Amino acid sequence: MTKQEWRRMGLGLAFISPWIIGFLAFTFYPMIASAYFSFTDFNVLNFDPDWLGLENYQEMFKYDRWFTQSLSVTFRYALMVIILGNLVTIPTAMLLNAKVRGLSFYRTFLFLPVVTPAVASAITWVWILNPKHGLINGILASIGVEGPYWLASPRTALISIVIVAIWHSGQAILIYLAGLQDIPTHLYEAAEIDGASFLGQIRHITIPLLTPQILFNVITGIIGALQEFGAPYIMTGGGPNNSTLMYGLHLYRRAFLDLRMGYASAMAWLLFIVILALTIIMMRTSQRWVFYGR
Repeated sequence: MTKQEWRRMGLGLAFISPWIIGFLAFTFYPMIASAYFSFTDFNVLNFDPDWLGLENYQEMFKYDRWFTQSLSVTFRYALMVIILGNLVTIPTAMLLNAKVRGLSFYRTFLFLPVVTPAVASAITWVWILNPKHGLINGILASIGVEGPYWLASPRTALISIVIVAIWHSGQAILIYLAGLQDIPTHLYEAAEIDGASFLGQIRHITIPLLTPQILFNVITGIIGALQEFGAPYIMTGGGPNNSTLMYGLHLYRRAFLDLRMGYASAMAWLLFIVILALTIIMMRTSQRWVFYGR
């Protein structure tokens, strides 16, 4: 490299140095530290953690009964969010892609939950889902239907949080809408000339050409669902009867209530491995069902 090239590289590094310092201090170092703490007995107050080896990981599977409970709840939540979310967001995006009056208003209205603060929306949904005075049960009572207990019942509490998560799916709708607008219109015109029905066009044109967006939304949905914390923490606190005890909430309890940072670090790294494995599986299997051709 010439002196001028070294100088340009130095100037470039100087300009991005705030990001580099921030990444090393607040992302890279905490990751390395948590990996070390996951093999120790570390409680924040003790600056000399005791080395335990694999005991934290063994305790998760052998002695922590709430670990398996939280893992089961989190996977059921993720499965419902992914399946029901796509069943709602894809048709919604198709409706928003139609040529109707007031389309900008509808698109803005459906995207508003994304920019709504999580705490405010969670508290609002607690009021809406109130068994006695909530909006939904009030509407059901007006037509003679007795509404469920929603967040107060172990049977419906997790479903209630799933409903809130789907209500926040405006970003997925926007991605599907962009994918729909990228599909060439001449494909639909050719299919219509050949006598294809509306459902046939959706099955053979829309869905196959939306598979790249479906793959992206499924992967990001899995990552977000497995790390869910805010809604169950605010709306139910893990109850009733630990029916909404998410993995992230259990990790929080071990770290900040029990002050077992070493054990919580082990839980965090296990979650990272699970998410990484699921992402790799999705990317490897996507070659069979994702179509990028236009």
